[in-house]
Amino acid sequence: MSSILLLEDDPTLAKSLLRYLSSHNYQIDWVKNGEEALDFCYEKSYTLYLFDINVPLINGSDLLLSLRDAGDQTPTILISALIDIDSITKGFRAGADDYIKKPFDPEELLVRIQAKTTYQQKNIIFREFEIDQNRILHQGIELELGMVQNRILIALIKHYPNPVSKDDLLDLLEKPSSLALRVNISKIKSRLNIEIKNIRGVGYKII
Repeated sequence: MSSILLLEDDPTLAKSLLRYLSSHNYQIDWVKNGEEALDFCYEKSYTLYLFDINVPLINGSDLLLSLRDAGDQTPTILISALIDIDSITKGFRAGADDYIKKPFDPEELLVRIQAKTTYQQKNIIFREFEIDQNRILHQGIELELGMVQNRILIALIKHYPNPVSKDDLLDLLEKPSSLALRVNISKIKSRLNIEIKNIRGVGYKII
């Protein structure tokens, strides 16, 4: 099931979208301000972000820019009642994939979401793991590794049996350092009981 993080401070609209999108087999997490959304983004992986621009604490465009700077490329649709070109331009420059203006028909939003969440490629199966877009399932259950470790594990699985360069893995970290990379890889190994080897002068690989 595709999962969506909805950032919307209007409870009437949010509850309406929750009902409508849930009826179309989307799993929705709803948050009301940008800081809460940021916490959810770091704790879970989503198929798509649906961000209202004009929300408290951190607006949707600034939140998206921070996520893109951290390497999060989750498809994102921005929602806003703002119609000036500057707001729209700022949203796309922040990394938005699409934009819809209030008020809108839920069916139009659904079509836009489906365009961003429907992929032709098959899921990647590796041992007891399955990569479903940007989610990792272990024996059919979604792993809650956090965004950084999730990205590291996906990179290692996709490159198997070849190593992933250290530089490429460092690019996946919020604050890149050799120590932070070793800590995250150690946590993955400990939690999932898989062997990840350091290839000196190259990077890391699953064995």
